[in-house]
Amino acid sequence: MIWYILVVGILLPQSLAHPGFFTSIGQMTDLIHTEKDLVTSLKDYIKAEEDKLEQIKKWAEKLDRLTSTATKDPEGFVGHPVNAFKLMKRLNTEWSELESLVLKDMSDGVKHKSFLTVEDCFELGKVAYTEADYYHTELWMEQALRQLDEGEVSTIDKVSVLDYLSYAVYQQGDLDKALLLTKKLLELDPEHQRANGNLKYFEYIMAKEKDANKSSDDQSDQKTTLKKKGAAVDYLPERQKYEMLCRGEGIKMTPRRQKKLFCRYHDGNRNPKFILAPAKQEDEWDKPRIIRFHDIISDAEIEIVKDLAKPRLSRATVHDPETGKLTTAQYRVSKSAWLSGYENPVVSRINMRIQDLTGLDVSTAEELQVANYGVGGQYEPHFDFARKDEPDAFKELGTGNRIATWLFYMSDVLAGGATVFPEVGASVWPKKGTAVFWYNLFASGEGDYSTRHAACPVLVGNKWVSNKWLHERGQEFRRPCTLSELE
Repeated sequence: MIWYILVVGILLPQSLAHPGFFTSIGQMTDLIHTEKDLVTSLKDYIKAEEDKLEQIKKWAEKLDRLTSTATKDPEGFVGHPVNAFKLMKRLNTEWSELESLVLKDMSDGVKHKSFLTVEDCFELGKVAYTEADYYHTELWMEQALRQLDEGEVSTIDKVSVLDYLSYAVYQQGDLDKALLLTKKLLELDPEHQRANGNLKYFEYIMAKEKDANKSSDDQSDQKTTLKKKGAAVDYLPERQKYEMLCRGEGIKMTPRRQKKLFCRYHDGNRNPKFILAPAKQEDEWDKPRIIRFHDIISDAEIEIVKDLAKPRLSRATVHDPETGKLTTAQYRVSKSAWLSGYENPVVSRINMRIQDLTGLDVSTAEELQVANYGVGGQYEPHFDFARKDEPDAFKELGTGNRIATWLFYMSDVLAGGATVFPEVGASVWPKKGTAVFWYNLFASGEGDYSTRHAACPVLVGNKWVSNKWLHERGQEFRRPCTLSELE
């Protein structure tokens, strides 16, 4: 539109500035050509606008089909990681591109793909790089490089990918690989300034380490160098085992140990509520003992709990070991809400069911926590109980340490979402309507460090759970102390 106004604005003054045009036929014939130019310009403008409108129509039609599919099952749709990523990308960038198309006529349209492109992987790698998460930077950049090697056409070149990848690898302490990647980068772009600088630096460090290894007198210098330039300290020492368990590559029990695992009917020590309809129990693991209860919460109860929790969902928190207060943390990505027994009879009934089946007093337990994990939602390895160096973790509650954990699975998960115990190699997979239970403390009150566990990232779908943390106070006669520290 602006272009058309400019053309008309230039041509019309030339045709209207001289009222004496009509006095000469020769000059009036010039007006015919001027008008023809105006018509041509108008047609060009109409064609450009029609092309723009056609692009907008195609974009709208694609979005119409997409939203029609998405609204049929919103949770299922955003439960797919690519759909969730594309939705965020559209809202953050592609709608802005559409606005530019409408206002400036400067867009080639929006393409929708069902897979992550090189650009997508590169952007995710950059986000990880910005957060100094070099481990995931390496994974995403390697995926981007792999797709480029396979011939995918992209606006991102290998030089850009290798630039990030080589430095991320170096930050993790793999100097040999970093040097190899840097040389590969320089083969593509010999004039790359940063790569040339890194190459000299990497070779200098390697030469220095080589010299240090030759002389025993220089061993202290070598250690200093490695400490400064070596692998970044991972706050998850069990990361490899944790991720292996999340992939379903858990440790297999020996047949001898498996024979000690049973399924049984449990009546809660002759509890009247469960004598005629006992609960179904299954041993998931022996040490620590992890028990799964089947069909322990109904679909109707699950929906009520979810409906109560949804309006209150907020970023999940953890206990700060120094202050004892709740705070958010990067290693826990989910939203949660707390439900009290007095606000709904269903919550109260669930609390009593936990008490009847565990034999533990729930009056000193924390409120029922409901958590929803979206795509990528996770809770990295952690302890539920407070360690000795965290004496004030639950001081405000005044109910002692967390003696046990009860965890309801309120949804199935299409992929991912397992509860894993890296210390022992156990994996417990979500199954709607079931619950798992384990003791965090030995009967002596000492913490059981083998209960360190994690909620694996949700890969496809979403995950609903609710948990009850039971505390020491009130259990003195329900679970008496033993003389042995580790019993």
